[in-house]
Amino acid sequence: MSDGRLQRVQDRVRPFPDFPQPGVLFRDISPLLKDPVAFKALIDLLEDHLKASFPKIDFIAGLDSRGFLIGPPLAQRLGIGFVPIRKKGKLPGPTESVSYSLEYGKAELEIQSDAVEEGQKVVIVDDLLATGGTMCAACELLKRLKAEILECLVVIELKSLKGSEKLKPIPFYSLLQYD
Repeated sequence: MSDGRLQRVQDRVRPFPDFPQPGVLFRDISPLLKDPVAFKALIDLLEDHLKASFPKIDFIAGLDSRGFLIGPPLAQRLGIGFVPIRKKGKLPGPTESVSYSLEYGKAELEIQSDAVEEGQKVVIVDDLLATGGTMCAACELLKRLKAEILECLVVIELKSLKGSEKLKPIPFYSLLQYD
């Protein structure tokens, strides 16, 4: 982008080798969150993308926990609501839950049963897509509630792990890509 917003965002993603285990290069967004100009640039870029792509969005659904950092300001900018998708046992009331595999084991995600209504248009947001397990689980939860998933949206995609292939046919967008 000619205005440098994308570069500003990319410059605030910090690599940490061998975290959380040897051989993994962790992409840390903490410097991006600390820099108000870079964080604003991030939300601006995501807002621009969504406004250009979808005439109507009802909700942003954010994944526990970093999707909670990006989703609410993005939803606020778009003038829509935010729906949390949480780790099991964190939401009150009736919930839908799904189990899924992680790189290092198993996990469960939940959404409140009344979070969205049938046919409502939702974009799922998270900070990073690796193998795609968590994002696929979130898609499954929203499908159970009969929402229309417009797109899965992340800041960072680790392309070599091919997580986006697991999401097909749901549209996918990443702002930054790394091998």
